Amino acid sequence: MKTSQYVLELLEQNRGKAVSGEELAAAIGVSRNAVWKAIEELRRSGVKINAKTKTGYFLPESDNSLSKEGITALLGDERFTVDVRHTVTSTNDLLKQLAVTGTPEGYALIAAEQTMGKGRFGRKFYSPDGSGVYISLLLRPKMKAEDSLFITTSAAVAVCRAVETISGGRLSPKIKWVNDIYINQKKVCGILTEAAVSFESGMLDYAVLGIGINITTPEGDFPEEIKGIATSLFGGTEQDNIRNRIAAEVLKELGGLIDAPDDKACLEEYKQRQLLIDRDIVVIKGDKRIFARALGVDERARLCVRYEDGSTEALISGEVSVRAAGN
Repeated sequence: MKTSQYVLELLEQNRGKAVSGEELAAAIGVSRNAVWKAIEELRRSGVKINAKTKTGYFLPESDNSLSKEGITALLGDERFTVDVRHTVTSTNDLLKQLAVTGTPEGYALIAAEQTMGKGRFGRKFYSPDGSGVYISLLLRPKMKAEDSLFITTSAAVAVCRAVETISGGRLSPKIKWVNDIYINQKKVCGILTEAAVSFESGMLDYAVLGIGINITTPEGDFPEEIKGIATSLFGGTEQDNIRNRIAAEVLKELGGLIDAPDDKACLEEYKQRQLLIDRDIVVIKGDKRIFARALGVDERARLCVRYEDGSTEALISGEVSVRAAGN
């Protein structure tokens, strides 16, 4: 690890508190001049490092920029390899390219902005700079393709837990089957799992788990086409070091997917957090919109619905929405 990375990690661990050049040099085992050079290198790269005369260097608590060192310092889990980039096309697309080259499990590609972010069914996922965090995690689970839905359900629970932890319990996220996280009846996070399957074994070669979280309201608000259904965790209020904290907490919760990708223990929590149960919904199949009642989620994470003609179905994929009053 470079001296600059060590310096940034120590400053992240003491964010808001000044650490002297002498203390940094002693902790890393280098000269004070080497520390000064590292500080200047970090500043040139865009890291905001303040200094107090006769006190030391510090990172301001109000700085919400993403950094590898900031996330790693908060995460403290060597199973993850964190790669932070400011702007990418799509974290999922880039990580899939890395996956086929043999990149190991636990590689997390995190960005502050996506220019070609995507959701389910090829839809564009709004991913502007300065208001969200976009995470893709590479998994190599020993799992049958038919069980891959549990990756998405486990991830949804992980995001909900992370949001509750970061908000100190003030926020109570819900899950809209199968992959969206909602706050106060509006979408705050989307999850997209993409996988490669071995046709010979029927097992997954790898899975790329993508998570996009709206942390604050974008400058100028959300676009008109999603303004009525999208929201953010904290509105227009900035939280100290929030992007690094959110990214680290989500990865902590996702650690279980590395330990036991087919563990269905969180399925009960997934069921309890459901937004749609016992509500009238619309099931969308191609160009058809079918009215139904959401009955529950079964042991295979399928959404069980009852149609108006009395027939039932367990949906393994597809799109559903809450039925508007009067329809």
